[in-house]
Amino acid sequence: MAFSLTAPPTMMATCHCSRCRKVGASTFVFVEAETFHWISGQDAVARFKAEPPSRYDRCFCRHCGTALGEPGGGASFPINAQCLDDDPQVRARFHEFVVEKPDWYQICDDAVQFAAHPVKSAE
Repeated sequence: MAFSLTAPPTMMATCHCSRCRKVGASTFVFVEAETFHWISGQDAVARFKAEPPSRYDRCFCRHCGTALGEPGGGASFPINAQCLDDDPQVRARFHEFVVEKPDWYQICDDAVQFAAHPVKSAE
């Protein structure tokens, strides 16, 4: 599986929910759909459908098991930051589901922390 980005991701964040942690994809970047281009392996990508209250499906490579995120999930979508070979040029903006974070893990940056999914202000 290989893809390219024609522009850097727009945002990075870390999810501490048990679902993200268990697939090894808790740090993610959001990319604009028009910047994401498959090079190879798109036919090997499988999708695990999310069940409420989870919002995002999980995509992974059927050959190597790499957790990818959700390519094609709209105008902007999350992908596993670990899939990027180069510096994404963004740093963590927030941490979500920190109430589910394991006790042994320490958040060592100044990014905003949310108990659950961040909610946009109605301002």
